Amino acid sequence: MSITKVLIVDDSKTELMFLTDLLQKNGYSVRTAENADDAFKRLGEDKPDLILMDVVMPGQNGFQLTRSINRTPEYTDIPIIICTSKSLETDRVWGMRQGARDYITKPVDAAELFAKIKALG
Repeated sequence: MSITKVLIVDDSKTELMFLTDLLQKNGYSVRTAENADDAFKRLGEDKPDLILMDVVMPGQNGFQLTRSINRTPEYTDIPIIICTSKSLETDRVWGMRQGARDYITKPVDAAELFAKIKALG
């Protein structure tokens, strides 16, 4: 599967701008969502090839949203990379248990992010 369309789910406008700019400069088509409701709306509009998921958000957090997406049959094939400031090993393990394919901590290192995306594609 070739990854070209990315959905970024993050409540930080700064983080959304940074990741959108980084991905678009590298040829990716990017859509954004600031919470779980936005994310499901975007998923219904145009299914992405990859989701970058923040954890700390109002309402449903990223762990809960990752689990919800993975339990929705039409979205189970979309890989999710948790992209968060939560750097504890227990957080990483919990994120993977919710169905994430990978985990990266902020501040995001571009080379590490692209290596993880390439490994999924």
